[in-house]
Amino acid sequence: MTNKKRIFSGIQPSGNLHIGNYLGAIANWIKLQDEFESIFCVVDLHAITVPQDPETLRKKTLEIAKIYLAAGIDPKKSAIFIQSQVSEHAELCWILNTIVKMSELEKMTQFKDKTQAGVSEGIGVGLFDYPVLMAADILLYGTEVVPVGEDQKQHVELARDLAKRFNHKFGETFIVPKAFIKEEGMRVMGLDDPTKKMSKSATSEYNYISLTDDAETVKRKIKKAVTDSGSEIVFSDDKPALKNLINIYASFSGKTPKEIEALYVGRGYGDFKTELAQVINNFLTPFQEKLAAITDEDALEILRAGAEKVRPLAKAKLAEVKKKVGFIS
Repeated sequence: MTNKKRIFSGIQPSGNLHIGNYLGAIANWIKLQDEFESIFCVVDLHAITVPQDPETLRKKTLEIAKIYLAAGIDPKKSAIFIQSQVSEHAELCWILNTIVKMSELEKMTQFKDKTQAGVSEGIGVGLFDYPVLMAADILLYGTEVVPVGEDQKQHVELARDLAKRFNHKFGETFIVPKAFIKEEGMRVMGLDDPTKKMSKSATSEYNYISLTDDAETVKRKIKKAVTDSGSEIVFSDDKPALKNLINIYASFSGKTPKEIEALYVGRGYGDFKTELAQVINNFLTPFQEKLAAITDEDALEILRAGAEKVRPLAKAKLAEVKKKVGFIS
């Protein structure tokens, strides 16, 4: 391990990974892996907080790992592994459960959203406890920086609170992590509803563009994407649907929103959408070629090596925690 600051992040192996996941998380990780000692996880323990088909879960776990690799996460620079293959995550979560308060978890926005305005009957304890497992993921590795979206900031704040609480009660043990949040302009909203984030678990396929969508599917989805009234291509908060599409165009083309506006002076939504689809496909086509070239065996070998790389860190931290709370080794 190096003297660089350490980052940790991960994605659940569920739903359809989309361009919002890439632009909002993975593209950021690719840049950060040169600056930080990087640990990236496929968080399958988090995935089972809601029902999963076992065979689909296995398939999606490998798919996420391959997407990491095809996108540019380099196993020579970063550790990539499966969360459930390092049992210390679950053990530390249990210990942290003894210092977290019910009232803290009841305030978590994502839990409230998923339980439909507070109706929690029939919801599993795992979903309620999800933020504590996330805190364990982060604290287990002495993580200093956590690259997350705005919607996960609250969870990182809980990890900070739990680190401070444990340190106060048992002595200095955990580094208190900081959230690293990308600028708002990179937040990708749903193609069918620009007021909500693009979601890999959306019921409509017209909400997102999957990283595995073929060129014709991309064209069809962009053609159906909602737009605002009027016909001018302008980047404005008053036109949230168009602002979202211009953000996507800018992210994949390297052009600024102002440059994109200038390109479409006197032109309409039809031209804009056709060319936006092409810009997205210019990224997806070579990405998908790299993805197809990665075998299950290649991915598994990298995942096992990643687990071996991080396991000593996890074991050492958990041993320290157990000693502090009074367990006999």
